Amino acid sequence: MDKKSKNFSEKQIIDNRKKKLEELKNADLAYQNNFSRTHLTGNILNEFSNESDNAVLATKTVTVAGRMMTKRVMGKASFAHVQDSAGRIQIYVTRSELDEEGYAFFKAHDLGDIIWIKGYLFVTNKGELSIHVTELRHVTKCLRPMPEKWHGLTDQEARYRQRYLDLIVNEKSKQTFVIRAKIISFIRDFFASQGFMEVETPMMHPIAGGANARPFITKHNSLNMDLFLRIAPELYLKRLVVGGLEKVFEINRNFRNEGLSTKHNPEFTMLEFYQAYSNCDELIDLTINLLHNLVVSICGKQNIHYQNKEYVFDQNILRLTMIDAIRKYCGLDNDTDLRDVKNLKNLASSQKILIDNSWGVGKIINEIFEKIVEPQLEQPIFITQYPSEVSPLARPSDRDPFFCDRFELFVAGREIANGFSELNDPNEQAERFKQQVQAKSEGDSEAMPYDEDYIKALEYGMPPTAGEGIGIDRLVMLLTDSPTIRDVLLFPQLKTLSD
Repeated sequence: MDKKSKNFSEKQIIDNRKKKLEELKNADLAYQNNFSRTHLTGNILNEFSNESDNAVLATKTVTVAGRMMTKRVMGKASFAHVQDSAGRIQIYVTRSELDEEGYAFFKAHDLGDIIWIKGYLFVTNKGELSIHVTELRHVTKCLRPMPEKWHGLTDQEARYRQRYLDLIVNEKSKQTFVIRAKIISFIRDFFASQGFMEVETPMMHPIAGGANARPFITKHNSLNMDLFLRIAPELYLKRLVVGGLEKVFEINRNFRNEGLSTKHNPEFTMLEFYQAYSNCDELIDLTINLLHNLVVSICGKQNIHYQNKEYVFDQNILRLTMIDAIRKYCGLDNDTDLRDVKNLKNLASSQKILIDNSWGVGKIINEIFEKIVEPQLEQPIFITQYPSEVSPLARPSDRDPFFCDRFELFVAGREIANGFSELNDPNEQAERFKQQVQAKSEGDSEAMPYDEDYIKALEYGMPPTAGEGIGIDRLVMLLTDSPTIRDVLLFPQLKTLSD
């Protein structure tokens, strides 16, 4: 907060500002909406930053509006900085230009107030492009004190709870969400250029399918039925492929009733896309193309720095099967049989991984991979050939049906993308659903239900199809060097203050 505010309690400051607001209201100067502006601050700085001749600049009259972030009152003249969506610019206010009453009106404003100004440009003795104010008007009163000038809003919890204030005072936070918007725009343009059609699918489902996750449940009063916030749009998007929309994508919100962590939020954004007459190998190539060009577009080069480590998104991202990855990162011989239950249980025991007796070989392999290997996958890498047992919607491999044609992309020890060749045999898919129902009856709360309508859709015939999901939030984390998912969500889920 400003120096004058340090000796007052927050209540005293608010009361004083409310009194000023009442004076503005009595003078019909509060909450007006009859302003226009010729420039954003960033436009002025970009357009005139190379001009140093004050005689030329004095002919440039501009009007801007924004929040007053600093103020230095120096007798007959004062400096302040006004901030809008494009940046901030210094303004110079003099008693001779505004007259005694106008200058007093300016001095009565508080940090955080939104003001409108008109003036001409000039460069100060210190070389800063500024606006010499010829007219100033009040726009909106800030009733609460701003965070201290030099330290800003540094409390992480407060930043998440008061994102509006975080965006005002922390430029890095604002830039994170500017970059997020650019990432999403790039993805949309990329898929449009590849001939994909953007679609929208329901966010409330009668059946919580498409992924292994616990759903949120709501109720539709008129229909007197339970509905589930979607955990994934997958089964609806594949219905569209059945209908003849051969290349579709959706940037969607998903909801999963799971815990909070640096990598998880109950609602999150996913890109999902499906391409008929394709397979997972082709999607890996497409993903490499997408990410390479995205990183270069956002960062200017194919290398990024995330949490003090460098990551390379070139055109040659490594591919490794899950079995080979376990052998490599667990220090096993290449001829170690990892489909042998005894070998798997010995390995799990040595790593202190608990194994449920009901698990099949594929589930144990996946558990070992997730606990031991996944955290070690730093550089971008595609892990391929997942066990079919843990992939109920994926097509079994023609080479070995124990595995399916599936991949996941990992960067910095976390999953970024998941894709596979889709299972389009309705009979086999029905059996997979039945297995999931059995697993749910045995206590697996994340197992899928049986989706009869989806089976019916497959019975009309779905062409060979490959589909993929990419986590937008985790992608933004990487490209903005953000350590937690809360930093890249405008309004992350938080406990209530009373908890």
